[in-house]
Amino acid sequence: MGKNEEELRQIEIEIIGADLPLKELSKNLVFGKGNPEARIVFVGEAAGRNEDEQGIPFVGAAGKNLDNLLEKVGLSLEDIYVTNILKYRPPENRNPSISEIKIHTPYLLKQISVIKPKVVCSLGNYATKFFLAGGDVDRMKEMPGITSVHGKVKMIEINGMKIKLIPLFHPAAIIYKRSLIDDWEKDMEIVKGELNQKKLL
Repeated sequence: MGKNEEELRQIEIEIIGADLPLKELSKNLVFGKGNPEARIVFVGEAAGRNEDEQGIPFVGAAGKNLDNLLEKVGLSLEDIYVTNILKYRPPENRNPSISEIKIHTPYLLKQISVIKPKVVCSLGNYATKFFLAGGDVDRMKEMPGITSVHGKVKMIEINGMKIKLIPLFHPAAIIYKRSLIDDWEKDMEIVKGELNQKKLL
């Protein structure tokens, strides 16, 4: 087990032992998956029903969309790490509350501090607003939504690290609005371009 993998495991153990909101309402902790040495991290909002059942992020329909879109630009789970803002599923997939985000996101920041990615792809509104706000949850409501910022590369500083942020529509959104596939594919080409430019693959 590598250093990053071991450190991520310690964070996971810490979460398991913590009395986090949503824990009692969920079946499993959904921590993360992928390459712990990845130069690119994808961050979604929270687990859905399938993810909660299996304890793995992005295994349902949204996960299939993500896998397909990654494959189109030559990426796979070996190249990336995937996690969520919330580590437990909100009931009925409701939107997370500010207090829930505040309590869960320190663990996300710990994950990012261990992995040290050069690029973060935020999936959907909540993850995008969190990163645009520099991790300040109270400022999230002031941040623009995903529709106006998707595919736009922005340098951010979070937890003392400078990271390139590339907001993307959440793969689940494609299930309900197929017209977003074109936007996703164009935005993923931007992601691939950034990675190639920095020789991160």
